[in-house]
Amino acid sequence: MTASDKKLSSARLTQPTNKFVEEFTASVTFDKRMYRQDIQGSIAHATMLCKVDVLTASERDQIINGLQQIENEIDNDQFEWSIAQEDVHMNIESRLIKLIGEVGKKLHTGRSRNDQVATDVRLYLRDMIVPIRSELQRLRSTLLDVAEREFATIMPGFTHLQTAQPVTFGHHMLAWFEMLSRDLERLDDCTKRVNSLPLGAAALAGTTFPIDREYTAELLGFERICRNSLDAVSDRDFAIEFNSFASLLMMHLSRFSEELIIWSSAQFDFVDLGDAFCTGSSIMPQKKNPDVPELVRGKTSRVYGNLFNLLTLMKNQPLAYNKDNQEDKEPLFDTIDTLLGSLRVYADMLSVITVKKDNMRLAALKGYATATDLADYLVRKGVAFRDAHEVVGLSVAFAIKQQKDLSALTLQELQQFSDQIGDDVFSVLTLEGSVAARNHLGGTAPEQVKKAIQIARSEL
Repeated sequence: MTASDKKLSSARLTQPTNKFVEEFTASVTFDKRMYRQDIQGSIAHATMLCKVDVLTASERDQIINGLQQIENEIDNDQFEWSIAQEDVHMNIESRLIKLIGEVGKKLHTGRSRNDQVATDVRLYLRDMIVPIRSELQRLRSTLLDVAEREFATIMPGFTHLQTAQPVTFGHHMLAWFEMLSRDLERLDDCTKRVNSLPLGAAALAGTTFPIDREYTAELLGFERICRNSLDAVSDRDFAIEFNSFASLLMMHLSRFSEELIIWSSAQFDFVDLGDAFCTGSSIMPQKKNPDVPELVRGKTSRVYGNLFNLLTLMKNQPLAYNKDNQEDKEPLFDTIDTLLGSLRVYADMLSVITVKKDNMRLAALKGYATATDLADYLVRKGVAFRDAHEVVGLSVAFAIKQQKDLSALTLQELQQFSDQIGDDVFSVLTLEGSVAARNHLGGTAPEQVKKAIQIARSEL
């Protein structure tokens, strides 16, 4: 190797790295996506070193100008990445030395790749949380749009996937909104711990140079500083926590996907997802497959796997940094990409969803969805709930034999099970009466759905 090709970290070694080992241990193929963050961190580090008189102003400016030139080269695909330099950090530093000479070798004063990579990963994740949060908010907003449009649309509510009670589609959409609201809270809480500066911990014990970590944190926009140098370079809790948040969010999207898949089937026919979000069959011309929700449901397993990947990666590592931690980036990057894509496609898909109101209403008429309303009616008449429950059970059994809905039974047919039933009973046996009666905070009454949407919009 020539002096210029030699690894910056290879002085201790007497033989060049085995070619296969070089490729096996390199991470530049995937960590180069953090080049902006690496350059950002290096500029802040050089600026801090000048402040504490480790670098002169001239040296600082040469380093910063060189780093900015490198960023421009990468932006314009003019940068030559080298496996020999292992990772994004060494590639950039090696190029800096070629550009500005000996001054470039001073950049690494007072830091290690250990605290440098920990800083880069935090910066990258912090940057990517911004579009993830934006897409999550867009999806929440889209759910509110659908809920507002369908606030009074009646559909069957299910337990055990059996018709239980009538609800409104708007109310159902607000249930998903609530799940995503909790996800947003978890993301914001996780961000606090992502936004902590490890730079200055050096390899594991800190540095003998008079660094100013508070100033570096200010330059990079970190809200706090990792307080222990050993923990700073080895901590990956923030990445695990982000993956935990992502797993919960993807679980919610997977549940939603299951419903959309069922609802769009010919057997239910509650919704149409729009042709742009479905595919056809290679052999069956009549098919319209809900590939987007199916794929999101499938991608959930990837995110789960990434979470367990990181948990397993960290479970037996002694302090401080170990090469194992190179394996933290690919699962984290994959989760970021998967989550961002899933949120984006979901917001787009729901913005054009068609709700088939008539089909939903007909489905709600099946399965005796207003049976509980009849029981509540009897309780208000003075009948004990357990007795009312038995009366309704007998009424339903009779209606099944007659192949009628409860609301289609005559007063005389209903009264054979209880003389407490009067002709006012039919107002509570209708679907509209059932949903309207649940007029309390968190209930499915259209009036409550509208109030909930107003509150949600003010929070959004």
